[in-house]
Parts: sequence; C-alpha cells; structure tokens
Amino acid sequence: MSEPSAPEPEPTDVRIATRFFAVSPALRPYLSTIYLTEVSVPAGSRVADYLHPEWANLRFIEGELPLASLGGAPAVTTPRFVATGPTSTASYFAAGNMRVWGIGIVPMGWAKFIPLAADDLADRFCDAAAHPAFAAFVSLGETLRGVNDVDAAAAMIDAHFCALLGDAPPDDPAILAAHRALVDHDLSTVADLSAKLGLSERSVERLSHRAFGFSPKLLLRRQRFLRSLARFMLDPSMAWIDTMDHHYYDQAQFTRDFTKFMGMSPREYAARPKPILGAAAKARAAAAGAAVQGLHKPGS
Repeated sequence: MSEPSAPEPEPTDVRIATRFFAVSPALRPYLSTIYLTEVSVPAGSRVADYLHPEWANLRFIEGELPLASLGGAPAVTTPRFVATGPTSTASYFAAGNMRVWGIGIVPMGWAKFIPLAADDLADRFCDAAAHPAFAAFVSLGETLRGVNDVDAAAAMIDAHFCALLGDAPPDDPAILAAHRALVDHDLSTVADLSAKLGLSERSVERLSHRAFGFSPKLLLRRQRFLRSLARFMLDPSMAWIDTMDHHYYDQAQFTRDFTKFMGMSPREYAARPKPILGAAAKARAAAAGAAVQGLHKPGS
C-alpha cells in the first residue's frame, strides 16, 4: 500500500489522546520527552496523518500495528518495537486501535545510548527488536506491555534510561554545542555554525553526519522550515506568509522547502486533516516548550 495522494475521508467516532511526560533532570540532555498516544477508531478503519521531520524516536506499539512510510515510499506494517532515525522527510502513517509509548531521542541521546552513527538510520525505520543497536531497550517493551497505570509506565521508561547512564560513553560537548547552535533562530549558514563551534567546516560536516544524520546545510534548512511549520501547527488560521521564518527570501523559497520536507505543497498540507499531530503539537508546546521535536532545546 502506498501513501495516498489525496486526503481520505476520516472515520467518525474517532478518539485520539496524546500525553507528554517530562524526563528526569539527568536525562534532559539526551531525551526530549516520553509520550503516550492512544487511538480508538471503529473496527476495520484507520486514521491517517503525516509526521514532520524530527530527531530520532523509539516507539513501543500495543494493539493494531499501524502502516507507515517515509518519503513517499510504499506504506508497510510497522514492527511492534520500531526505531526511527532522524528524518528530513515526512512520515505517513495510518493507525487503527492502538496504544504507543514513544521516546524522543535528541542527538546527544543518540550518541549516548545508540551504538550507531545517526546517518546509518537517517530517513529510515527498523525493527528495533531485531537490530543489535537497540538491544538495551527490548526488555523495556516487554515490561511495558500490559501496564495500565500510565504514570507508572512513564516512570519505568525514565528509570530504564537512567539505569543505562552508568555504562554509557562520555558526552561529546561538540554535539551539545552544535544542537544549541541549530536551535538558535539567528544562525543561518554553515560558516556561522563552524565559527560558533570553533571547528573547520569539514569537521562540522563529519560531526553533523555522525551525530545528527545529515549535512549541516540540510539541517539548517530543516530548522528554518520547522520554525515556520510550528507556527502553523499552533495556529492553523494563520496564512503561510505569516508563518514564514525570517531567513526565507520569499514565499517561493518557502514553498520549495515545504514540498521537499513534507512531499506536498503548503496548500495541500493545510487541506488535509491532522487528527493526531494537530492536537499533539499544542500539547507538546504546553508540556515541553516546542510544538515539534526538531525545535526542542537540549537540556530544557
């Protein structure tokens, strides 16, 4: 099954709830949030949405497994424990009745917990239960299964990551510095990033691929786009021209970026229902300070 090229009718009697949980202070440099999404739809139906580009995530799924695809590829059934690397393209998903625990992993967290270069899983997802890089988290999924107390489950996830800190590799301060620079609204060029980090552009390129998954030029372009998209997600009544980041030269440049990152024009995206991400963006902004994970400030 491929992702649809036009909006599909949404089923009626749909109930969707997303809740975000703050992480322990010790985990704030590494994780953005822990979150729970619950979807209830009539039997045999699904609700579809598009997830914007973001940092990495681990997700543990109970109930019906969703269909998902990245970058317009054919949609496939996801594994029950799915790891998604950093993305530079929209993710389509169609969900039935399910409950999903998710953990947002920022670049420092990827380097801390995942023994794999970020660009090895960039714009990809995998069966994390079968991938050796995620072996430390398989037992967590088994423990979560059937736990109905959501606060207790979130605390279990937090405790699992805290327990891994003792044997994790030391932090690379350059990753944290680069992440802080990327969420700086005034930063616009690779030369600026290089100067801010005190590294050569070649060194920044290597660091960027290893820890962030993409070239610094693409990351800066992605951040500019996400700042614009986040404004729209928080207030869909805004005209696109009013959401545009100040680094855009004109609306045509913004439209090109939008089409690259979301696989559709701004007008097409605005016309689509956003049954999961629309409410989640506002809940995330209230709980974590940013409507989308890619704008999350490390350590906040």
